[in-house]
Amino acid sequence: MRGFGIHSSIWTMDWTPQAAEHAVAQAKQYEFEFIEVALLNPTNVDTSHSRDLFAKAGISAVCSLGMPDGAWPSRDPDAGLVFLKTAIDAAADMGAEALSGVIYGGIGERTGQPPTTGEYDNVARCLRAAAAHAKQRGILLGIEPVNRYETHLINTGWQAVDMIERIGAENMFIHLDTYHMNIEEKGAGNGILDARAHLKYIHLSESDRGVPGKGTCDWDEIHATLAAINFSGGLAMESFINMPPELSWGLSVWRPVADSTEQVITEGLPFLRGKARQYGLITG
Repeated sequence: MRGFGIHSSIWTMDWTPQAAEHAVAQAKQYEFEFIEVALLNPTNVDTSHSRDLFAKAGISAVCSLGMPDGAWPSRDPDAGLVFLKTAIDAAADMGAEALSGVIYGGIGERTGQPPTTGEYDNVARCLRAAAAHAKQRGILLGIEPVNRYETHLINTGWQAVDMIERIGAENMFIHLDTYHMNIEEKGAGNGILDARAHLKYIHLSESDRGVPGKGTCDWDEIHATLAAINFSGGLAMESFINMPPELSWGLSVWRPVADSTEQVITEGLPFLRGKARQYGLITG
């Protein structure tokens, strides 16, 4: 997970062979080093087809997801582990380097109360076993903190650190997201500093999930802090244009966040690449 990548949601949230071919071709055209695959239905993915696509295009892959209802680790760690093992196997079979995201719960999971000790115990139990399985399959396992409106469990970098250090698995990492940090952290730089010992991946997403550089995220603070900690992990551009109904509800995306996919890429990508180059995070 190095260099510049893009989340597949910019083109599709349904990783069918046809959608995969289009997304990988587009990622190659825009010279991304990797693509992040939204692995929402891991049993439906043609893993051999995807592996061949990545190899032929010469790009790497990362997979991400949120847990489905009925497999939320905080409520049912055994069901969560079954789902995560299936997703880990699919990611490994695709040739992905990691599985990350909201692997500790559902997108839209909220009880209306602060997280309990029992919920965190369940999450830790599930993820400890999932990390062991991921290690056997040779991939990394990441935790993405998301904002309070999407979950009550892990919202900040320091909460992700607490969970990872509690689990103690060497193949686990933190995956930050600038959209969520803009809501939850006391400055994006502080969130990056809190997570730095485990930080290997970051979503570069604008404050409204639209075109990077057109919102309120402090991109100079973000890139300067990443440079200060000598960050060398994956920089993944993320914007939600194509939302299926089940994710629109969880993510609360009710209106277009940009005029088009083309606008996000043609305006946002040069902006983000320019910032990454300015702060020495990429050289090309």
